[in-house]
Amino acid sequence: MVLLDLIGRRWTLRVLWELRGDRCLNFRDLQAASGGISPTVLNRRLQELRAAGVVEHTDGYHLSVAGRSLLAALAPLDEWARQWGDVIAPRAEGGNTATGAYGTSKGRAGDGE
Repeated sequence: MVLLDLIGRRWTLRVLWELRGDRCLNFRDLQAASGGISPTVLNRRLQELRAAGVVEHTDGYHLSVAGRSLLAALAPLDEWARQWGDVIAPRAEGGNTATGAYGTSKGRAGDGE
């Protein structure tokens, strides 16, 4: 559960995503790649990820073997999110909020359904 708590914290998955593959980034480049994360929060997340053994720091920050394994385990979630995005993107563009993800009608709070 500790790891789930960690990856559920804001910015953690983004930091892991930016370090995917064999990427090795210094602090400034990782902050720029992560888009909008403050130095304080990035430093805290990196400390937590290093303590969990998911990220290592030598010449820069990179995923450990455990970190690469974690991202591999999250790959099905990434695929699901891509498929979900394909389903809801047309709805978001059209502004239709009365249909469910697969085009079925669903009630909204306060509309009497």
